[in-house]
Amino acid sequence: MLLTITTTHQPATDLGYLLHKNPSKVHSFELSFGKAHLFYPEATPERCTAALLLDVDPVGLVRGKRGQHDGGTLDQYVNDRPYVLSSFLSVAMGRTLGTAMTGRSKGRQELADQAIPLVANLAVVSSRGGEGLIRELFEPLGYTVTTEHHPLDEKFPEWGDGPYYAVKLEGTVRLKDLLNHLYVLVPVLDAEKHYWIGKDEVEKLLRKGQGWLVSHPHKEAIVRRYLPRQRQLAREALARLTEEDNPDPDAAEEAHAEEEIKVEEPIRLWQQRMGAVVAVLRSVGAKRVADLGCGEGKLLRALLDETSLAEIVGMDVSYRSLEIASQRLKLDRMPAKQKERLRLIHGSLMYRDKRLGGYDAATVVEVIEHLDPPRLAAFERVLFESARPKTVVVTTPNAEYNVKFDTLPAGQFRHKDHRFEWTREQFQAWSGRMAERFGYTVRFLPVGEEDSQVGAPTQMGVFDRA
Repeated sequence: MLLTITTTHQPATDLGYLLHKNPSKVHSFELSFGKAHLFYPEATPERCTAALLLDVDPVGLVRGKRGQHDGGTLDQYVNDRPYVLSSFLSVAMGRTLGTAMTGRSKGRQELADQAIPLVANLAVVSSRGGEGLIRELFEPLGYTVTTEHHPLDEKFPEWGDGPYYAVKLEGTVRLKDLLNHLYVLVPVLDAEKHYWIGKDEVEKLLRKGQGWLVSHPHKEAIVRRYLPRQRQLAREALARLTEEDNPDPDAAEEAHAEEEIKVEEPIRLWQQRMGAVVAVLRSVGAKRVADLGCGEGKLLRALLDETSLAEIVGMDVSYRSLEIASQRLKLDRMPAKQKERLRLIHGSLMYRDKRLGGYDAATVVEVIEHLDPPRLAAFERVLFESARPKTVVVTTPNAEYNVKFDTLPAGQFRHKDHRFEWTREQFQAWSGRMAERFGYTVRFLPVGEEDSQVGAPTQMGVFDRA
């Protein structure tokens, strides 16, 4: 069974540092079911590939384990275990790539924390749920998924297709995230474990799923398939995931938002952002606008004052924020003609939504910095590929300007929920990748008074569909 991981991040041989394995050597490890070999078929500054090859001993798998296979003696020795990526892969990854999976990198921590272009090729996986299950598991995490269905036997086409697929996953993510996604989801596809499942499996699942599993739309199916035939353990894992999900996330978000407002209030930055966004929408002649991550409706209020806008949609993942927006905008008392122009909808920025198609413009104001790498990658496709408005307006803090805020401690983000705050160079690099990848042009505008050394407090990218 074979897994390869390729990057074109330059220098691509940095993959060796991230994996803690020298590209010039073959690394072999003894396992209870055979051997694992990690090597690099290609390692150049432009492109580097690491391969994890598992050499499974089918006889060793069942030696001394009589009575554990319902299929009888023949089934013990004739099966797909030696070549299908399954829980064997997870064990091998833990043995060979344990440090890489933690995201630690001595001397290269900045690189380990960076999302880079990665392609994972899984030679053969078993998915009795078909291609649909593969996509349901990986696409919400931001990957582009390509599959190839393998026939049961090319010499006997009348046997039909089996449950076996070659899978390619492409995305711009941290290597740590890719490895942990594979560690959990490959056994979920297979839904079989080659070892006894105990309480320690719950701990493994929660540890490897930290930061992404709790928000996955199919987390219940993932938990149950990761812990097959263990209902009590599955219930325990789901209960603990529910506890992890902040019991009152909306209240915490409100408190953090107030802190951010206090930091920026001396320069009245929020008002300047709204004015800049409205000016851009006016300049492109937008008639139908979607405000994604609209929160409590501050921008929506400004958009309603623009009589040229015929349709305004505000979307947010938080019901509570939408309720507050409705109250503050006095939606229940709004004149009928005004009310016809505005619609508030509940939805996630992580998943494709047909309701977002066909808009002249989408505004994404102080949103992307709240998304961790897998969610940001998913959002990129939802916005630029699926919704695909004519114009996209994105604003985000300029990290360089933070030194100008007297009340902000050195090294601290403006908002406790921010996953990152980019410099101007980082934001422009990301914007350039988005424009090139999805067929847009992009221009940059400062928001707020520019400082000669650190720039403006907020940076804005305006994407126009080419």
